[in-house]
Amino acid sequence: MYSQHREREQPIFSARAHVFQIDPNTKRNWIPASKHAVTVSFFYDGNRNVYRIISVGGTKAIINCTITASMTFTRTSQKFGQWADSRANTVYGLGFATEQQLHQFSERFKEVKEAARLAREKSQDKMELVNTALSIAAPQDLGDELQSPPVMCVNGPEDKMFRSQSADITLSSEKERIKKMLSEGSICEMNLEAELFTLQDSNSKLVAALHEANTNVEQWKKQLAAYQEETEKLRDQVADLEAHGGHGPSDMLKDELTRSLEELEALLKAKDEEIHILQNKKSEYHEMEQEREEAIHRLQEMEMRNLELERRVQNAEQNLAASLEERDRTESEVQRAIEILDVKLFDLNDLRQSLVKLIDK
Repeated sequence: MYSQHREREQPIFSARAHVFQIDPNTKRNWIPASKHAVTVSFFYDGNRNVYRIISVGGTKAIINCTITASMTFTRTSQKFGQWADSRANTVYGLGFATEQQLHQFSERFKEVKEAARLAREKSQDKMELVNTALSIAAPQDLGDELQSPPVMCVNGPEDKMFRSQSADITLSSEKERIKKMLSEGSICEMNLEAELFTLQDSNSKLVAALHEANTNVEQWKKQLAAYQEETEKLRDQVADLEAHGGHGPSDMLKDELTRSLEELEALLKAKDEEIHILQNKKSEYHEMEQEREEAIHRLQEMEMRNLELERRVQNAEQNLAASLEERDRTESEVQRAIEILDVKLFDLNDLRQSLVKLIDK
């Protein structure tokens, strides 16, 4: 699942910037969304054919914005730019370190915006077909009701046939329920994807820190061994000087060696503390790995649920198509019956007029 997610969401461009959001109360002041510069990346989702801007700070997503053709990135100063996200009902601001970085981000925003517009135009026909299918979706358990003959009345040549109102109301309510279930599934999947992306970003950072820590630990072990060897030599020298019982310059050398020993012992203590801190970080990394596995498991369950919903929608479409075909056939038969009744009524009318004339004679 991890590899599938990486193939689905591919990074296009990344830059580091300070992220801000507009104050929702004043709509004028900027609120910092990150304490320091963070990575802001353009991503392309091949399955959904959409482009997104994502930025993660710590363990939460600061920016998760889907790019549309109506968005515009505005450069308000030499190193600052902004754009509005109507879906999130906010305005994002980015502060870059150099003017060149701002220019590169602005140009890439224009390219991605144009690509999003072209992708939307290409998929417009497909979306119209999907919306049409959803608009006529009906559940399987309404098959018997939809196959029942319609209610009608015949009073003469001008009489018409009409559909049962109860079946239409039930069909409409069931269609709205299926739409709601599909939308809830899509929202949950998006939330899980954002959570998974955050965990993956944290996981990559922790893995890099762990590798670096392991490398540093090996180097520190070598340094500790060298320090210990040097300490032993210095202790031997001090013991030799004490054995000879020298004075004057030897006393000064002894004091210097003692200070060196104290400094080395303090350094060894500091290195031990750093090794202890790195071991604690390693345990935190394992906890993050477990959280990532749980998020992947929830995402798999959500995908299975979406597949089940799609299967139910397909079954409902097939049942509705069969019901509509049966209704059309019934309507044609009823129409023929109406025409026959019209002819019979006309003949009876002629017969009645003939009888009236005979009675008058």
